[in-house]
Amino acid sequence: MAGYDRSVSAPDHDLGPETVWHLQMPQIRFGRDAVKELGFQLADLGVDAADDPHGLVVTDETLVDIGHADRVTAHLEDAGYDVTVWDGAEREPSIENVDRCIEFVRENEGESGYDFYVGFGGGSCIDVAKATRAVIANGGEVLDYVAAPTGGGEALTESGPPLILMPTTAGTGAEISPVAILSVEEQEIKEGISSNHIRADAAVLDPTFTTTLPPETTGKTAMDALGHAIEGYTTHPFDGLLRASDPGERPVYAGRTELTEMFSEKAIRLLSNNVRTAVHNGDDLEARAAMLKGALFGAIAGLTAGASLCHAMAYPVGNRYHTYHGETIAVLTPASTLGYNVASDPERFVRVAEMLGAETDGLGTREAADRARAEYVRLQQDLNVIPSGLNELAGITEEDVEWLANQTVETQQRLLRCNPRPVTTDDAADIFRDALYNWE
Repeated sequence: MAGYDRSVSAPDHDLGPETVWHLQMPQIRFGRDAVKELGFQLADLGVDAADDPHGLVVTDETLVDIGHADRVTAHLEDAGYDVTVWDGAEREPSIENVDRCIEFVRENEGESGYDFYVGFGGGSCIDVAKATRAVIANGGEVLDYVAAPTGGGEALTESGPPLILMPTTAGTGAEISPVAILSVEEQEIKEGISSNHIRADAAVLDPTFTTTLPPETTGKTAMDALGHAIEGYTTHPFDGLLRASDPGERPVYAGRTELTEMFSEKAIRLLSNNVRTAVHNGDDLEARAAMLKGALFGAIAGLTAGASLCHAMAYPVGNRYHTYHGETIAVLTPASTLGYNVASDPERFVRVAEMLGAETDGLGTREAADRARAEYVRLQQDLNVIPSGLNELAGITEEDVEWLANQTVETQQRLLRCNPRPVTTDDAADIFRDALYNWE
């Protein structure tokens, strides 16, 4: 442990194992037509319609065009709430995108902002909503709260007025996470604002909003959710990390516990058992609900225990080549989580293989563990919407590997700290090479 400083649980730590784990979640409402309880949820958070509060719905143009945003605003207005819609959220949002939302808020409501916020859409809309509320509540600009050296590294001290998040994809888990991921376009990197103050007050998950997702997006977002579940299941145990001197310095990604493991196991089964139906028969509401539930459980597990190597590698790829996050996770998982990391605990990966549906009877431990990768790739091939590797994803070749490896190790230490195996630049380069082609 002492030789692997990425495993240290906080910059300021005691030389002893962690003995306490902590779980913090928004209020969660889940189920068909849960959108109808938006007004009740706001009132439960202390936003009284009689006080004439004014709220902002952060979403994107697509959700406005297909009428989903109207469903949300209609239920809020029926409950007596006055809302404005900002539909400028972009895919893989940049800091500049959040700046535009913040400018809109300040121009319309002043420095104090709106009385409540609703983030509605995929992970991009949700992260814009989270970052906007946080900066309005704490003052200043987005870069003030991005970690140094990219930003000022200031800590958030205020959560701000109530924030409700409503996902329309079963993938990112952003509705419960304590992180907002943003692109820094001029540096070709992604950075996170990480704090329990950025976490939402409530998440409302209604599977009826996911039935309009096209097959390709369904499959790719599902791979992100499955990545959370598997990474959370195979990361460090919480008591394998070093104890923070100050509980306030304990990181939000703090290692797996028995509780997160239960959520991981359920998530892996729900997602792998239902994603084929959701992709090939998107109107199947039962499968869609199982996927949304699986994504939620995977996020509770992975975004508490900690996303690790695969996500660390995905951010440089996504930022440079503008790939969708979910498909990037999909093509990297076989070589990283289910390849390189298997040596950290083969018996645990045997259980992953079995949860994915692999037959392991009569196999040795390492051979059975390797079946997890084979079963995951078979799932991707069945979906027929996932690129076969980094080369098909974005034309990435051997010539790009060194830059990607350097970016991973130099800019993603907060995630590599969670990985169950140490990762050098040479290791990362080998894994990127392995991920160029997952199948022919």
